[in-house]
Amino acid sequence: MLIQVVKSKIHRARVTQADLNYIGSITIDEDLMKASNIIEGERVQIVNNNNGARLETYAIKGEAGSGVVCLNGAAARLVAVGDCIIIIGYGFMDFEAAKTFKPALVFPNEQTNLID
Repeated sequence: MLIQVVKSKIHRARVTQADLNYIGSITIDEDLMKASNIIEGERVQIVNNNNGARLETYAIKGEAGSGVVCLNGAAARLVAVGDCIIIIGYGFMDFEAAKTFKPALVFPNEQTNLID
């Protein structure tokens, strides 16, 4: 049996941009993506700590070292620049393997979104 588990988490990143006119997705600093094992095109869940909104979209790479976290398209209506969000990636695993699996957890600097 396969179950879905958290495989990646970027905890308490700050939204740096919101671009309503872009065609969907969330742009994430490439360094944050690498550290959290999130790949381009991966489906992710976004949880907004400021307003409680939850949404799903897909990740695209932003410039490494930029700290960019930009919600694009319709998702831009659910955030404001400066909002604190959690970005979660899930994966399917064998039930027994999932019992000992450890997800990649990233806690960026809350002011810069960079990894200290």
